[in-house]
Amino acid sequence: MGQIIAFLETDLMGIAVWMYLGALGAILLGFIGKKITALVFGHFLRMTGKTRLPWDDMLVHALSKPVEWGVAIAGLAVATLILPVPREPVNVEKFLYALLSGLAVALVVWVGIRLVDGVMGWWEVRASKTDSKLDDQLVPIVRRSLKVFLFLIGIVLVMQNMGYSVAGLLAGLGIGGLAVAMASKDTVANLFGSVVIFLDKPFQIGDWIEMGAVEGTVEEVGLRTTRVRTFANSLITLPNAAFTNEAVNNWSKMKKRRIKMNVGVTYSTPPKKIDELVARLRSIIEDDPNIKNDFYLVNFDNFGPSSLDIFIYCFTETTVWAEFLQVKQDLMLKIMEAVSGMGLSFAFPTQSIHVESFAGEPAALSGQRPR
Repeated sequence: MGQIIAFLETDLMGIAVWMYLGALGAILLGFIGKKITALVFGHFLRMTGKTRLPWDDMLVHALSKPVEWGVAIAGLAVATLILPVPREPVNVEKFLYALLSGLAVALVVWVGIRLVDGVMGWWEVRASKTDSKLDDQLVPIVRRSLKVFLFLIGIVLVMQNMGYSVAGLLAGLGIGGLAVAMASKDTVANLFGSVVIFLDKPFQIGDWIEMGAVEGTVEEVGLRTTRVRTFANSLITLPNAAFTNEAVNNWSKMKKRRIKMNVGVTYSTPPKKIDELVARLRSIIEDDPNIKNDFYLVNFDNFGPSSLDIFIYCFTETTVWAEFLQVKQDLMLKIMEAVSGMGLSFAFPTQSIHVESFAGEPAALSGQRPR
């Protein structure tokens, strides 16, 4: 025992042997603890996998790897405490302390990033089950933004632990960010516009929208712009800020499509025939399965300049444009058959011109003209 104690107290390059062995033991215990921690978290993952809640799986998965490496780094930290670290001519102790602190910050940031991946993965599954495609595009954008934010926070904390002046850096970044924001206010406005689109969801990819002079189908919604494919097959790129200032007409959200028209018959039509025609047109609408019967209007509405106008107002069951046009065509053909079957005629614009006299006309002829 005396020989063992003497050996352990033997100096090797100014450091006792027991310190070397203690540091080596701490490192070995750290990596052994890492393996044990991996087994423990594996058991936790199997337990949380049996529950219906997704949050416990996310938390255990996010903590597993960082905690494992945290145990190994703790062994390294204990080893640095056992070994006498020189402070002169170079302060190695301060460097090792900053390095270990930076590693600890990196582990915390790693936990945050893994939590973001877990939450975003759960959100992605939920978004895939919805009809809207905007949330599917929003998930990767939020994921990248949160990761970049956590990464920047980690860099700032590591620099602070290494002795750099973070206050001056943040002040410089604040002034620079203000200058950049003022120079790129349109870009910032577009970013806020994209947030409004993702939150309010006035439309989704594939919807037929109309905004001002632009009308078409939404193909892509980005952070800065939205691309709309027009019916002429051209692609229009709109800044997202425009959607916060102008009204958007989403034709795809229609629950029914409207038919509104006037049927004009000649002034020679008797009142009883007008009443009979109105009744027949109502019957046509009621018997048509493609037209909603919950609300419609058919009434003698106006004495037009050259016709007696019957007002027709109804809605189709379908909202698909091509199907709507077919239903409208069928209704108009039935109206034509009804008017023709009753022996009536559609009116067309006419105009009567009364001439007082022609140039050079004899007075005798002018006096014979009917007044």
